[in-house]
Amino acid sequence: MAIETVGIIGAGQMGSGIAHVAALAGYKVLLHDISEENIEHGIATINGNMARQVASGKLDEKARTDALSRITPAPSIEDLASVDLAIEAATEDETVKRKIFAQLCPVLNPEAVLATNTSSISITRMAAQTDRPERFIGIHFMNPVPVIKLVELVRGIATEDSTFETARAFVTDLDKTITVAEDFPAFIVNRILLPMINEAIYTLYEGVGTVDAIDTAMRLGANHPMGPLQLADFIGLDTCLSIMQVLYEGLADSKYRPCPLLVKYVEAGWLGRKAGRGFYDYRGEHPVPTR
Repeated sequence: MAIETVGIIGAGQMGSGIAHVAALAGYKVLLHDISEENIEHGIATINGNMARQVASGKLDEKARTDALSRITPAPSIEDLASVDLAIEAATEDETVKRKIFAQLCPVLNPEAVLATNTSSISITRMAAQTDRPERFIGIHFMNPVPVIKLVELVRGIATEDSTFETARAFVTDLDKTITVAEDFPAFIVNRILLPMINEAIYTLYEGVGTVDAIDTAMRLGANHPMGPLQLADFIGLDTCLSIMQVLYEGLADSKYRPCPLLVKYVEAGWLGRKAGRGFYDYRGEHPVPTR
């Protein structure tokens, strides 16, 4: 089916990023969140990010204003009744996602495709909780969405070919590169990336190196653009922990055990950049390592 209107549930970092690229590609976007304040904040974020693209010459002003005009707040879940594609982009918590699907499915057009932006949770299991497992698919965008070119497409066991092809056409239209992943815990990118980050946290936990030493070693020694602890802060330590728990529980292998230090930081509310503190303290003029 042809996608014209996209509904996005969740106006946070990921949802606003998906709305950004979809609107730029010419799609009408309905942006929903649990509060109108969150939606307003999400649209303000999109506006600011597009303004930076204009300032850097990556976007012209008309394209920015045209794209913004395609984004409409959808304060009620019923506002999404007319969408052709609904993308859930809520927090990485299966209970939260299931509640969203339970509210969303009764109002959606029966022909609409339902997608989740989950970075680790079983597509098959979530699809089975909906009224349309055949029209359910994982479309995993990477953060920050306007910058990162890759999108993982993940089929559940019931996902029909037509659903996959619709999702593929949509993502291609966003000028993204697709990689197809099987429905195993954390898919491809996070199956490889998060254990590396977890190992970096173990390296810190065991006193092998400081935050600065570990990040410098991986930036300069492995030529990574960002150190693993800095990257963890950027992703969000709560999200890192959720993904490691999915890997540990889903694969039953001790090598995926979340580092106790990661658990402690999350328990303290030190979730990374979004909380002002993680492995770095972001409350001053420059980030300062916390260990």
